Amino acid sequence: MTYLLDTNIVSYILKKNINVDNKFREARRLQKDIFISCITYYEVKRGLLAINATRQSADFSLFCHRYQILFLDDIAILEKACEIHVDLKRRSLTIQEQDIFIAATAITRDLILVSNDSDLLRVQGINLENWARIES
Repeated sequence: MTYLLDTNIVSYILKKNINVDNKFREARRLQKDIFISCITYYEVKRGLLAINATRQSADFSLFCHRYQILFLDDIAILEKACEIHVDLKRRSLTIQEQDIFIAATAITRDLILVSNDSDLLRVQGINLENWARIES
């Protein structure tokens, strides 16, 4: 299994959310490949800059040195994003454009998208896990 972490999951990691942190540690222990999208980088970084969160910014920089950032440098990702957008529109559904690009990256690269965003359930063909959900 190879994971692409959504913005909310990276935020939970930076905030040291117990449930997410345990799942993240387990994935690392099992030596799973973990990536983030350049869109997630943008969303997290701008949020940290906006609130002048220097400690979390330092933690995020370290995180980004450890885990590869995937860029929108493949036409297949852009094609898939277009397909997702049109499919959602035809079904009268919407999600944020950033989420479409993250989902397209996960689908194109055959990654499991780890997210706590229920809107992503609207995307057909995506493999999702939610590390924030508390299992009973």
